[in-house]
Amino acid sequence: MAWEELEKSGIKAYYKDNAVFIINADCREVLPGLPKVDLVLTSPPFNLGNTHHTGSIKHKCYNDDMPELDYQSSQIEILEQLWRVVKDSGSLCYQHKNRIKAGKMITPYEWLLKTKWLAKQEIVWFNGSQNFDKIRFYPMTERIYWLAKSNKTQLDNSLGLHDDWHIEPVGTDNKFTRAYPEELVNRIIVSFPQAELILDPFLGSGTTCYCAKKLNRKSIGIEIKEKYCEIAANRCRQSVMELKC
Repeated sequence: MAWEELEKSGIKAYYKDNAVFIINADCREVLPGLPKVDLVLTSPPFNLGNTHHTGSIKHKCYNDDMPELDYQSSQIEILEQLWRVVKDSGSLCYQHKNRIKAGKMITPYEWLLKTKWLAKQEIVWFNGSQNFDKIRFYPMTERIYWLAKSNKTQLDNSLGLHDDWHIEPVGTDNKFTRAYPEELVNRIIVSFPQAELILDPFLGSGTTCYCAKKLNRKSIGIEIKEKYCEIAANRCRQSVMELKC
């Protein structure tokens, strides 16, 4: 993928190098102009309100408080756009969680099953992101949904992974406390060896692009907040593609 093609279509790079193209924009405005990609790996805002938890730590990393039906409608809209962007043989790894609102559990399947995407597998990510509320068993897990356009789509489980991942949550120098752990991203990317171009429409601090570059893949990242684009750009400047022997 030549980045010049993106720029000729009017898409401006906040940061770019030979492997990474970061865009500072609302993904809904940019996705219609993107080329086909092999893999989408992303975690959207969870609509948990303006205060989030990482373990026992409270923090406010972004505004995340929409009426629930509006939130779900926006996710369906983005998932439909991603359907167009992903190649027929490609996949979407969509990280989310079960949430409790007004005493009721809301599962991402409530909107995922309203899209064209086929659910290939659900991975449980045990990360200790608990809410110590004694009226229910403590929730300490999130989910990664492997979605595809075809039921014939496969991944390569050469790592011998099962569907229960115990990976500690991380921050990024205390500047973006909802960052993906690199181990989680690396596991997914390695499991799709044919994925040459990877997209993250909710880039955050840039872990997807950072890891993709180190694994000799090209990636496009979209992030609406400029301050997080800068964190992502600085990380990618420090990332080096491995030499292939």
